[in-house]
Amino acid sequence: MIFDNFKPALIIFDKDGTLLDFDQMWGGWALEIARRLEGASGKPLIDLLARSWGFDPITKHVEPDGELAGKTLAYLHDLTLNTLRSNGFSGDAAARVVAAAWHLPDSMSLVRPISNLQSLFSNLHSLNIKIAIATLDDRAPTQTTFTELGVLKYVDALVCADDGVELKPAPDMILKVCDDLNIHPSQCAMIGDSVSDLQMGRNAGVGMTVGVLTGLSNAEKLKPFADHIISSIKDLTAER
Repeated sequence: MIFDNFKPALIIFDKDGTLLDFDQMWGGWALEIARRLEGASGKPLIDLLARSWGFDPITKHVEPDGELAGKTLAYLHDLTLNTLRSNGFSGDAAARVVAAAWHLPDSMSLVRPISNLQSLFSNLHSLNIKIAIATLDDRAPTQTTFTELGVLKYVDALVCADDGVELKPAPDMILKVCDDLNIHPSQCAMIGDSVSDLQMGRNAGVGMTVGVLTGLSNAEKLKPFADHIISSIKDLTAER
């Protein structure tokens, strides 16, 4: 058990790639955006968007170093506009096509939890460990996702890309959560699938950083920034 020598008062989880299947969520959404762009423009744009954002339109796999992997919804919206403008669309035409295609991810159809989150979160609460989520997703879809999964009631704090806080790997998202819950960062564990998640934890001075291998980064990339590396969040409980 990774918490044998350090029991955190708070665990801060990244969302996609850590709690939820990243490719299922964001690769599926990106492909749907690309299809809608084609429908709105009447032009073949799937491959263009796939190259711009960094995903495979066949497998829905998201490239670890691509824009889709680590950028906000607002950034991706503007990137799409600029991509179309750079490929023959006028400013007005690009804006029209993107407005027709743009939509937030449908959590019911795209979300696939890595583990039984009801069991995981309730078990952590039974150990008097609080739970927070720090994500590059926006607040409204994040709240909808965890509400529909039936686990928002377990989440003690939430910080999102559109909350006006400096984003990962800056420490600000963790510091905001800690301030809201009156818990010192040294009493926290940060769990995430990306280097920026773990760098955020180190920059905030958390007591432990834990990398998971269910998302965008492999063990080699995570190792310099992780106190522990686990295969998935299932390793936090007795679930197998």
